Amino acid sequence: MIFRIAPSILSADFARLGEEVRNVIAAGGDLIHFDVMDNHYVPNLTIGPMVCKAIRPHIRVPIDVHLMVRPVDRLIPDFARAGADVISFHPEASEHVDRTLSLIRDHGCKAGLAFNPTTSLNYLDQAMSRIDLVLIMLVNPGFSGQLFIPEVLNKLRDARQRINIYSARTGRQIHLEVDGGVKSSNIAQIAEAGADTFVAGSAIFNQSDYQQVIYEMRCALVSLNEK
Repeated sequence: MIFRIAPSILSADFARLGEEVRNVIAAGGDLIHFDVMDNHYVPNLTIGPMVCKAIRPHIRVPIDVHLMVRPVDRLIPDFARAGADVISFHPEASEHVDRTLSLIRDHGCKAGLAFNPTTSLNYLDQAMSRIDLVLIMLVNPGFSGQLFIPEVLNKLRDARQRINIYSARTGRQIHLEVDGGVKSSNIAQIAEAGADTFVAGSAIFNQSDYQQVIYEMRCALVSLNEK
């Protein structure tokens, strides 16, 4: 399995954001994770399309936008124009999940569905053919720095099984991303449950040496692949 590390700029120093995203990609990040919160769907307020547009010239890797907003459709064209490559949303925040997925893809982006710890994966039953990514929240969304909820690993295993069955039948690749509490000490355990893409915010940006943190994460993942 090819693993990807996605630093979340929610924990970056916003006073020097362009420098931060350049540094974390130079340190080994594979894509930039962009958390959008509206203080309605989740109890926090973060950033919008203008910030996405501002960081786009600083990096060549994909920008992975996670919309924690309700409703979602109004913002999708704005983020697509701002340089997003992947846009994920929570199915319960959309009036019509299929329409929202089509809107994302019609604007040239890859589409993802995001699941809170207690959200059923049954939304995947009708959506697999229109998604490129499944995002499993290992914490309740809203704030960085939380410890991941171990029971959610069962949901992660279920998602991996569903993806594997679908991919074996169709040949389509769907990434399985996790967000919340990921760090070098638990990344192998989370990968073993099925994740291939790992969002990490405070675990990276709260350290002085981004390269060392990402190196430690990759070492843990390499050891898992060698088992």
